[in-house]
Amino acid sequence: MGQKEKQKQAAWAEAKRRCRLSVKEIEMAKQLGMTPKSLIKNIPAPSQSWKLPVKDWIRSLYFEKFGGDEEDGLPF
Repeated sequence: MGQKEKQKQAAWAEAKRRCRLSVKEIEMAKQLGMTPKSLIKNIPAPSQSWKLPVKDWIRSLYFEKFGGDEEDGLPF
């Protein structure tokens, strides 16, 4: 494994920890073409009560783009 691959894995691990995401939500974000940096930048501040938590934001975008029902789980 190269240095760049280790950096990518570390960045995804950091985003997972800071955004409190599950493995499924990380996979959704990757399929949507998101980067770890974009996830971390979208963590809502306390004054941004209108903003969805990152995990809910990813799920809403994923099901909007790929269809399916959120209660049914992932369509794959």
